[in-house]
Amino acid sequence: MSLPVRTLNLTESEAMALERNLWTDQYTTASMKADGKKERVKVRYRGGHTRDYPKRSYDVVRGGETVHYNAEFDDPSMIRNALSFAFFPMIGVPAPRCRHVLLYRNEHPQGVYLEIENVGKPFFRRRGISASALFYAINNNADFGVLHPETGTPKSSLLSGYEHRFGGAAEKKRLSEFIRGIHETTGSRQAAFLQQRLDLDNYFRWLAGAVLTGNYDGFEQNYAIYRHAKTGKYRMIPWDYEGTWGRNCYGEIQDDDHVPVTGYNQLTLKLMEHRPFRLMYRNILREALKGPFTEQKIMPLALKMLAEISPHVREDPLRRWSYRDFLGEADLIRRYIRVRRHIVAHEMEKLV
Repeated sequence: MSLPVRTLNLTESEAMALERNLWTDQYTTASMKADGKKERVKVRYRGGHTRDYPKRSYDVVRGGETVHYNAEFDDPSMIRNALSFAFFPMIGVPAPRCRHVLLYRNEHPQGVYLEIENVGKPFFRRRGISASALFYAINNNADFGVLHPETGTPKSSLLSGYEHRFGGAAEKKRLSEFIRGIHETTGSRQAAFLQQRLDLDNYFRWLAGAVLTGNYDGFEQNYAIYRHAKTGKYRMIPWDYEGTWGRNCYGEIQDDDHVPVTGYNQLTLKLMEHRPFRLMYRNILREALKGPFTEQKIMPLALKMLAEISPHVREDPLRRWSYRDFLGEADLIRRYIRVRRHIVAHEMEKLV
């Protein structure tokens, strides 16, 4: 089964510039051939510690829009991000579109990559969503708290964990005021404040997605938050779900109960103080367990993805994991779903 091919062409000077900018996030020029069309692009390496890996990930700007090419180096299945982004729309949360491709750098095969849609203005336009502001949660300071999560001291800025993508300076002030207001109100005033500023249905569905897939790294960072133009309320979009479905972000087996049923950021902590919100969240979890988060719904998708990339993973010259590890991933994901369903079903009944 063939995968789409992407060929990134760099001259010697462009390749040297890319290496010089390994940790700077600076783009260099190149060209890319995709879907039979060759065009000039901008390219840079992406990720954190993964830039030290032999198989690196890329950001490519094509036609004015960024496209992410993830090496998925730590994931022996190479489908955990894709499977998660397919799952979120099942529970009513928009997620980036993605597909597996074969990437070449000049004439040299780089193996299987995941091509991921960027969360930006075109993302919202394609879905008919009006967004007034967008922020990326890029580190664990994006926990909706007022204190630094590691030192316990006041944050220098309530936006220190965020990257502002669009919306103007007034939107930065508005998000800061939202985070501050979470902590300056209590009781019925806090509940009213949250209902007025936060799309509760979206938030609890996003939370359920992170909890069910087991993304321990997804509550204080690795999400996008935007303000919906029509309602003025904040909504969430998932991001970076490689460490899910039974493994953490380094590819290690993770305990099935490692992620608590309520996650662990400061906003969720405040929401769970209010019984109507707890019941709303519990109903969303129940709804997910009845259909979307089942072996019957998830495994056909997982098996299809695994089958599509299987022959290419076997020939991938830069893969970390053995092909034998890859072949065992379907059973691991199936077992995770089965066990995780039992854990969540038990724990959610405490949300009374």
